[in-house]
Amino acid sequence: MRHFAHLAPDVRNELFYREPGEFTADSPAATLAVALGATLYSPATRPSLAEDVLKQSARGVVSMVLCLEDSIDDREVAAGEENLVLQFGALAARMGDADPPLLFIRVRTPEQITDLVRRLGDTARLLSGFVLPKFTEESGVAFLEALAAAEAMCGRRLFAMPVLESPQLMHLETRTETLYGIARTVDKYRERVLALRLGVTDFCSAYGLRRSPDMTAYDVRIVASVIADVVNVLGRADGTGFTITGPVWEYFRHSERMFKPLLRHSPFVPEAVDLRDALIQRDMDGLLREIELDRANGLQGKTCIHPSHVQPVHALNVVSHEEWTDAADILHEDRSGGGVLRSAYTNKMNEVKPHRAWAERTVRRAEVFGVAREETSFVELLAACVPS
Repeated sequence: MRHFAHLAPDVRNELFYREPGEFTADSPAATLAVALGATLYSPATRPSLAEDVLKQSARGVVSMVLCLEDSIDDREVAAGEENLVLQFGALAARMGDADPPLLFIRVRTPEQITDLVRRLGDTARLLSGFVLPKFTEESGVAFLEALAAAEAMCGRRLFAMPVLESPQLMHLETRTETLYGIARTVDKYRERVLALRLGVTDFCSAYGLRRSPDMTAYDVRIVASVIADVVNVLGRADGTGFTITGPVWEYFRHSERMFKPLLRHSPFVPEAVDLRDALIQRDMDGLLREIELDRANGLQGKTCIHPSHVQPVHALNVVSHEEWTDAADILHEDRSGGGVLRSAYTNKMNEVKPHRAWAERTVRRAEVFGVAREETSFVELLAACVPS
């Protein structure tokens, strides 16, 4: 797998100073956690699920969650499980020896993990792991022990992606102990935890809230406070932290566009007026702001419920030439002793020791998302990914 592999080689060469690197489901966890990118969710009940996976993979999706939890009715769970087994068989037959995208199943109970791996049989080789809902210390241990049992059953590495979305995490009086409990649990099972996912929709639900398309999760102060605390405890850059993914963006059609000037007046593709209008109509305004704020607040990647969200997430995760230059200067072996230097772009201070963790994180992102050429903008990256 490789991000932007769906683009022609000559197009990638035009866009990238350093092209995205390849990875597989067997790559190191630290690589895969960043490579998740935009993780596309799909209800497990979809009758065309195998075809959907192939189609989205061909369009640049590298990670998907097939959901048996909130996206389907309680009465559809058994049918969803049966459909998953059927669709994994169809997908295995279609793919042969080729690698599928990273596939995860979002379950409701620990027992579903071992039961599904047993029922999937040989096709479990297509599975990368499970998404664990409403994760706390009390509920999480059973899920993670079931994951270990499923690993032994199928003979392959399976990852967990716990979802942090419980009311105990939202409520101030229980938040600290809940966070510390989650930290104890995921640290104990560290080798099995690929990333932690934020369930912002559930956070809002606890207070009867729903953000509008013009607002990001960070504009809802009570939600922003939880994100900040989660990153504070679980996202530290000292080796104890985990990758924490950005929250879901719920909207995919809207007439009001705060980011309209970004694409409509862009000087980078002057002949592509129709293309810019098409991009604008995809309701990227709030989404673009939220992706930028995700990274500024220590989050990586994003949960997506619509295919049109995937390419903006990936385009904004490409490391700019300026970021790459700064990171390379900071990590240069001659500067291991610290110090301060003017950036190569002569527009900022790079302080070697304080900025080192940022530089290391930037290099990891560059390994899987690539580095844009100096003249390549987000608009050009995104425009290249839009079907003509």
